[in-house]
Amino acid sequence: MTDAAPLKLFNSLTRQLEEFQPVHPGEARVYTCGPTVYNFQHIGNMRAYVFADTLGRALSFKGYALKHVINITDVGHLTSDADAGDDKMEKAASAAGKSAWDIAKFYTDAYWADIARLHIRQPFQWSIATDYVPRMIEFAKSIADKHCYELDSGLYFDTSTVADYGRLARAATEDGEGRIEQVDGKRHQADFAIWRKTPVGETRQMEWDSPWGKGAPGWHLECSVMSEALLGMPFDIHTGGIDHREIHHPNEIAQNQAYCSSDHSGARIWMHNNFLIDRGGKMSKSTGEFLRLQVLVDRGFHPLAYRLMCLQAHYRSELEFSWDNLAAALTRLKRMVMGVTNVRASASMAGDIEHPKLVELLAQFDAAVSEDLNTAVALTCLDEAIAMKKVDAGQKLAAISRMDDVLGFGLMALDRSDLRVRPKAVDIGESEIEDTLTRRKQARVDKDFATSDALRDELIAKGIEVMDGDPLGWDWKLEI
Repeated sequence: MTDAAPLKLFNSLTRQLEEFQPVHPGEARVYTCGPTVYNFQHIGNMRAYVFADTLGRALSFKGYALKHVINITDVGHLTSDADAGDDKMEKAASAAGKSAWDIAKFYTDAYWADIARLHIRQPFQWSIATDYVPRMIEFAKSIADKHCYELDSGLYFDTSTVADYGRLARAATEDGEGRIEQVDGKRHQADFAIWRKTPVGETRQMEWDSPWGKGAPGWHLECSVMSEALLGMPFDIHTGGIDHREIHHPNEIAQNQAYCSSDHSGARIWMHNNFLIDRGGKMSKSTGEFLRLQVLVDRGFHPLAYRLMCLQAHYRSELEFSWDNLAAALTRLKRMVMGVTNVRASASMAGDIEHPKLVELLAQFDAAVSEDLNTAVALTCLDEAIAMKKVDAGQKLAAISRMDDVLGFGLMALDRSDLRVRPKAVDIGESEIEDTLTRRKQARVDKDFATSDALRDELIAKGIEVMDGDPLGWDWKLEI
């Protein structure tokens, strides 16, 4: 793109916008903190991956060769983000009466299925924590003499041995250290375990021999090791949820400083998406029943309505979840799909973008994306492109496709019928709905309004709302 705007991203480390300058010219190397696969991911977790995917798409849009790594944590993450509680994988395996390996595979597969349903692109590589344990041990050995000390419970990192610990969280002013549990023998409250010994008399399902005894790596160690192994240090961008900014990522940075014998943080830019807020209180996995993507589908919402809802807010803003907000996003998505379907019907193929209005609109879209991923404004550019009149259909299709490459809806292949999701509670097939609607339309043509009303009431009784006069042209929708 000629005269493209420079890409500016908000660096949590400096708390300011910075122009993206890749470590390796023409290439963008990104690491994303992935899930701990002891349970399904709730939709708040999934916001982080929609954000990371959008970042990756934006980097591709700006012309960079993307090398994106997402990890799978299948060992080492405790029920507290600090040094307290049981290992999440071991606890889930014990509760289910299954092996930790089986638990990890089941929930990894479920996560990958949700990734696909949200049109999140496959990364350059998935990194599985247990595949890197030998490398984690070597990493820990290389920093142990200068930066660590041993307790009965494991090997701990001494945070006083690195410069400016906690600057990412700004713990001194934002109470970031308040969540760290005290462990007997620790030199400083913020010190953290990089290797946890298996307690005497116990056997873990996941444990390895190490110079500090049989045990398992600490959660924080995993990401330092895998990002260095796959992306090198320094690399460009590290992403995660804002909760990681307070403990997990500062601890990663400390390990990176120790390993590299320098003050650099491993990544040049650290980026964090804000929380998804659910006033109903069902976002947390700890309740046993929580909002995950399948719950939305069971209520009749296409997963891409959730993606759109996320993109309507800036990734650094809190986003409140409600069924009304999700319904509004689905309606907007329907308008997009219908508009693009009409353009696709008019254009045999995408053409070169030469129309001045389309060129200007793409420039506005580029400016929005380049200003710290302002997807809310970028979406309005897409809406305007879809609605634009008296423009060559091929050029219009090409412009829409360029924008959609960043926003990730797959509008070039998405059809109106794809957005009809049958709620779990509705026991009726789409063919039966369409057959009933056909008979009802004929009854209305015949002015047999008694039959028409009876067929409408039949559908309503099965959870189907007939949408007479709907401006979108939808014939029916499923009650939620």
